[in-house]
Amino acid sequence: MDWIEVIKQISILIGIWVAIYGIDSWRREHTGKRQIELAEDTLALFYESIDVIKNIRHPFSFAGETEDVERAENESEKSWEARKNASVVFKRYNSHQELFNKLYAMRYRFMAQIGKDKAKPFDDLRDITNEIIISARMLARLWARDHFRTDEQRQQHERNVDKYEAVFWEGLEDDDPINPKLIKIIEDIEETCRKVISGKGTLYSFINRKIS
Repeated sequence: MDWIEVIKQISILIGIWVAIYGIDSWRREHTGKRQIELAEDTLALFYESIDVIKNIRHPFSFAGETEDVERAENESEKSWEARKNASVVFKRYNSHQELFNKLYAMRYRFMAQIGKDKAKPFDDLRDITNEIIISARMLARLWARDHFRTDEQRQQHERNVDKYEAVFWEGLEDDDPINPKLIKIIEDIEETCRKVISGKGTLYSFINRKIS
């Protein structure tokens, strides 16, 4: 048996294995870095979006936020004022539409790289913005109404106004219906993203632990 030839063949096999392992290790490292960058970008966008939502719900408005709302033909003064006041939400939301579009578009990358089961905060945040917008649409109608056939109708109307105003404005209710949801969203996305950023709970870190 030619031991020199055997040693050469073994050396070649070892070289091939080292090359394959090196490429695979680079790939895993590259994937890990991409996940970390995605987690950092996602977390930053969530922080910014939460601040924007708080701004959208801020109870004070400026004349410039409603000056472009034109009165419709045959529209009553009360109806126009109600629509103007409700339009503040749309004005503020639209001014940050690009931010929300960017965040929601990132959801697909997040699902692909980090996991579908971890993407719930994206859906929860969208639900909240939809809830605020719906409250504005409802209040544009409710604020304009002032005629009721019965006391029961008036009382129900007032309950509806209170319900939607609690969503529309921040801080009008001791038990704010929106802020606890925002806190939960941030806690959930922080838990997921910080694990990725610190290298815990990712496929990359799991593989490295197995190898080492």
